[in-house]
Amino acid sequence: MAEIKSGDIPVLPWPAVPVITPDEVYKGLSEKAQEYPRWLETQVHWRDVGKKPEKLSRLRVLDVTQKSMGGHWATSLFAEHGAEVIMVEPPGGDPTRRLTPFNRTQWMFKDNVTGEAMGGKFLHECRNKLSITMNLESAEGRELLKKLVVDADILIENYPPGQFDAWGIGYRQLSEINPRLVYGWIGQRGQWGPLKDRPWMYDPVGQNACGFTHGTGAPAAFGGRPTRSGMWVCDYVGGTCLAMGIMTALNYRERISGRGQFVEATGAAGIMRIIDYNWGWQGMDGSIRPRFGNWDLAINIYAVNPCKDGQIMVGGGHDRLWFRIWKTVGKDRPELEQHIIEDPALKVVVDRLPYYQQVETYTTFADWFKDNTRLEAETKLQAEEVASGGVTFADEVAEFPHYKYRGHVLQIDDLLYGKIVYSPPSQLAQKAPPRVKWLGRPTGYDNEEVYRRIFGLKRDDLASLKKKGVI
Repeated sequence: MAEIKSGDIPVLPWPAVPVITPDEVYKGLSEKAQEYPRWLETQVHWRDVGKKPEKLSRLRVLDVTQKSMGGHWATSLFAEHGAEVIMVEPPGGDPTRRLTPFNRTQWMFKDNVTGEAMGGKFLHECRNKLSITMNLESAEGRELLKKLVVDADILIENYPPGQFDAWGIGYRQLSEINPRLVYGWIGQRGQWGPLKDRPWMYDPVGQNACGFTHGTGAPAAFGGRPTRSGMWVCDYVGGTCLAMGIMTALNYRERISGRGQFVEATGAAGIMRIIDYNWGWQGMDGSIRPRFGNWDLAINIYAVNPCKDGQIMVGGGHDRLWFRIWKTVGKDRPELEQHIIEDPALKVVVDRLPYYQQVETYTTFADWFKDNTRLEAETKLQAEEVASGGVTFADEVAEFPHYKYRGHVLQIDDLLYGKIVYSPPSQLAQKAPPRVKWLGRPTGYDNEEVYRRIFGLKRDDLASLKKKGVI
C-alpha cells in the first residue's frame, strides 16, 4: 500500500469551527451566576494583552545555551513577560534548530526572508527573542560576549561544566565585569559531584538518573517496562526551576544586596522534587514506588480507561464518588453495578486499594466502557457529578471550544512565517500579562540590529567579523 502523505490529507484552516461567543457560554445562567466570570473576563482576557504594559521590559537576558531545550525554555518564560532576550548562537545556528520528527523536512517551517528551515520545537521556544551569532570558541567572540554582558541582567548557559570558566567567561570572570549579573547554568546532574555532567548530557540522562522513568509505564505483571516521558520533561521542569531561581536572585539583588549571583538548576533535581512522597517511603522502610501504569497507587478509581473511541480519565477517590460511578454504570448495565457493590472486599476505601481489588474494579469498568464513546461516558458520569474527561488528541484540543474561547490555542500571523497555530503563555494577568509577539527568528537574523545598537559597530565591521568566522 502506498504511503499516505500528509499533503494528501485535506486540512481545514484553523479554527475549523468558529470560536463560541460569550452569549453562548453564559446562556441559561442567572445574572448572579454570570456576574463573577464575566467580570474576570474583562480583567484578564487574552484579546486585551497588547493594550497593557510588560512586566520585565527593563531586563536584558542573554540565552547562551545550545543543543538542549532547558535553557531555551527558561529564557522563553522571561521573553513572554517582556524581557529583551538575545539568543547567542554559534555561527550556523543552534543544532536544535534542525530537529524535526522522523527527519520530515516538510514538517519544518521556512521564513520568507532567508528560507532557512527550522523545527517546530525551536520555533516555538524561541518566541520573542532576538537571534545573533557569536563564535565563543574564538578569543574575539569571547571578547564580544564580555562587552555584551556589561549591560545584561541575566546570562544563562548550559555548556559542559567549567567550560565557560576555562574560556574566561564564567561567572567568576563576568561578575567582575558586571557585579549585578545573575548567571544561570542548567544541566542534567550538575557541574560538580561524582556524577557531574559530561559534555552535552541530554534530557534522557536526567529522566533516568532521578527515579522518574522507573515509576512510569505499565507494571511488570502487564508486560510493561520503564517508560521515559515522550516530552523532554527534565528540560522543562529544570528550566522552570532555573527561571524561578533567577527571579528570586533578581529580587534579592534589588531588595537586599545590589549584586547578582550564580544560580544552578538541573533536570534530575527538578524531577526529584516533584516525585516527593517517594522519598518519605524510602526513608520509612525502604519502599520503592512501583510502576502502576495508568492506575493510581492510593486511589481506586483514578485511572485512564479504554472506551469505544479512545481513552477516558475517571476520578473517584472516596465513597460518594465511588457509588456514583457505579450508579452511572448501573443505568446501562445493572449486573455490573451489582457485581461491584455487593463485593465485600470493595466496601471501604482502603480495602479497594490492593492490587487484585483494583484489577477487579477496572476489568468490570472496562466492560461498560467498551459500549461508550469518550463523550457518551463523560456525559453520563458528569451527570452524576463524577470527575471525568476524555483523553484528547492534539487536533481535538486545537478545536476544543473551551480552549479556543480562553485563548489557550491561538494563531499568530508572523511576519516571517505567516499564519501558525501556537499555544500562548500559560498565565493570565490583570495588569501586565505575558504575550507572544513573534516566533523564533532565523539564525543571526538580528546580528546587524544588535551589533550596531549595542556595540556601535558598522556594516564594514560586521562584514569583517563574519569573514573571520566570529559571527
